[in-house]
Amino acid sequence: MPPADDMPAHPPGRAVSRDKSALLTRLRRAEGQVRGIAAMVDDDRHCVDVLQQISAVQAALDKVALLLVDDHVRDCLAGAADPAQRDARHAELMAALARLSARR
Repeated sequence: MPPADDMPAHPPGRAVSRDKSALLTRLRRAEGQVRGIAAMVDDDRHCVDVLQQISAVQAALDKVALLLVDDHVRDCLAGAADPAQRDARHAELMAALARLSARR
């Protein structure tokens, strides 16, 4: 994959999502859950309860990631004017998905 500086420009006007407010709401909720997990650790809560909350945060972030992938496919891949641009954006998406799945 070429360096980020060599990547074709993404569609102007929208860097993240069609519905940025929905993504931000989800992220703020996950942020609150993480703070709750920190409080659980500070309060010496049972580790199984903490692990359950960590799993919930991971699921919430996975949902955000899927929404971003959907948006990227709709706007960046489908909107690519020529095959070379589409291929570059496809490679960019696949690299991002590989990094996302590597954490599992």
